[in-house]
Amino acid sequence: MSGELVAQPVYRSHGARLALADRLRLAVAKSHARRMLNRMLRATENLRDKQTATLLEKVRRNASSEYGREHGFDKIKSVADFRRQIPITTYEDLKPYVEKVKSGDLGAMFGPGQTVHMFAKTSGTCDSPKYIPVTDHFLAEYRRGWNAFGVKVLMDHPGSFLRPIVQVASRMDEEYTSGGFPCGAISGLMAATQKRLVRRYYVVPPEVAYVAEARARYYSVLRFSIATNAAFVVTASPATQLRLARLGDEYAEQLIRDVRDGTIDNKFEIPDRIRSRLEAHLKPNPIEADRLESILDSTGHLLPKHYWNLGFLANWTGGTMGLYLRDFNKYFGDVPVRDIGLLASEGRMSIPIEDGSPSGILDVADNYFEFIPKDEYESSQPTVLGANELEEGQEYFILLTTSAGFYRYNIGDLVRVTGFYREAPLIEFLHKGQHTSSLTGEKLSEKQVVMAFENIAENYRYEGRNFVLAPKWDVVPYYLLHLESDHGLDTARAQVLADALDQRLCAINIEYDSKRSSGRLGPVRANLLPNRWLAEFDRVLSRRNRPANEQFKHRFLFSELDADRDFPRSHANDSTVQNTNRRLAT
Repeated sequence: MSGELVAQPVYRSHGARLALADRLRLAVAKSHARRMLNRMLRATENLRDKQTATLLEKVRRNASSEYGREHGFDKIKSVADFRRQIPITTYEDLKPYVEKVKSGDLGAMFGPGQTVHMFAKTSGTCDSPKYIPVTDHFLAEYRRGWNAFGVKVLMDHPGSFLRPIVQVASRMDEEYTSGGFPCGAISGLMAATQKRLVRRYYVVPPEVAYVAEARARYYSVLRFSIATNAAFVVTASPATQLRLARLGDEYAEQLIRDVRDGTIDNKFEIPDRIRSRLEAHLKPNPIEADRLESILDSTGHLLPKHYWNLGFLANWTGGTMGLYLRDFNKYFGDVPVRDIGLLASEGRMSIPIEDGSPSGILDVADNYFEFIPKDEYESSQPTVLGANELEEGQEYFILLTTSAGFYRYNIGDLVRVTGFYREAPLIEFLHKGQHTSSLTGEKLSEKQVVMAFENIAENYRYEGRNFVLAPKWDVVPYYLLHLESDHGLDTARAQVLADALDQRLCAINIEYDSKRSSGRLGPVRANLLPNRWLAEFDRVLSRRNRPANEQFKHRFLFSELDADRDFPRSHANDSTVQNTNRRLAT
């Protein structure tokens, strides 16, 4: 069943008048969404009590599960009890229970009467992905967060109501577990179970998610959306927004021809079964083709700012994602951008309420949160704070408790408190933990990088083991592999190792592979350092930070941009190394 397609929505021309029945449904839908928004806002009052109530509800619901019995859920009557009974957890701690649920034993993590719809699949820290159970309660909470986000942004941009929506979703059924559960992207499940009235304004058919080849998939998204009066585009990464815009300009003539003829160009790799179902939605549209052709003739380009009248764009803007916004005006014009909030497969953490800011209200209505001060993150006994104990301007790592059966889950996200809405903190995402890098959402861990490098070093009989992988910003971001010129390594062989590392990272990190195959992330490049340069760099850095620091550890993966700014490039000489070390020492 892994190739089964979800039911099709009905597509409506953007110029069609809404029927009375749909207007009534819309009124009901808007009323429901406003209730979700108001519910979220009310939860920001009496924060401590409401967070405690949210926590205890989740604990009681799963008290009879295997995990609940083993961790004394029946003894938990307060936050203090919760922290005493349950340690801070990682996915590896939960994996044995998740594996039982995947096989069909829901009682391993959940109490009676609950349903698991699917497993959201995302990159793990090692060589296998993480699987997050999507229960009925978790799905409802996830949807409530999106509803609150959506009604607020539409209230702020009322001209976007009842107009086509360009939404890029992925498959929810990339694979199936032994217990018969689909595994994939939660965005696919959200799109498939969205209210019918909303789905009618989705312009991209769900079959597009089944187009495996990235360029063909993006072209298909554009093919269905370019001739509509799109109100907004929703993606997770702003890199996807730019990828769509650039692809449309690159294939302008093909797009215009396809719009005119009601086709999808055969040069794109789309399985025949999927192609036939996609083209069944299409009809020749010479009027729109003429309009697009006129744009191309007059401007020399085919850009969203010319063919769409967007009310806003919705995507991540925090951390490194904000760097992509520099190019938005070129392609989209002066269109407001609303951050979609800090959310992951494990759950939603924030709901932004204004344009142009990565900050959002902590989603205290549906999840329970704890925080570790940044400086104590790697402590064996860190201070743990509740949402009501945070300070503006301070940085914290999040611990997440959700209805997915994850408790005190260390998701590894560093956030800054930018202010407060009533009693709830406003948070903005900064980056993943210092052992994780994420330029485009690939969530690459240092452990994965070390595992991959050890594998290629063995395969290529390379004896060197000292290296650094650093994120680099460019039109297409990439990683730079710094290697020392020892063991007979030269520039050409260094790039061979970089290519092999790139392939190995694709094999062990599904998010990295997705970003590479879609062109949002470039291939790893090599930089050859002088022999023993990294050893000297570590020595100087260790002594600068703390003399005689016996606990200093070499970092194989940098998570911050420009952390390698003092590294010489391949043509550097010994004087460059000496100058760099003098700068580090001071």
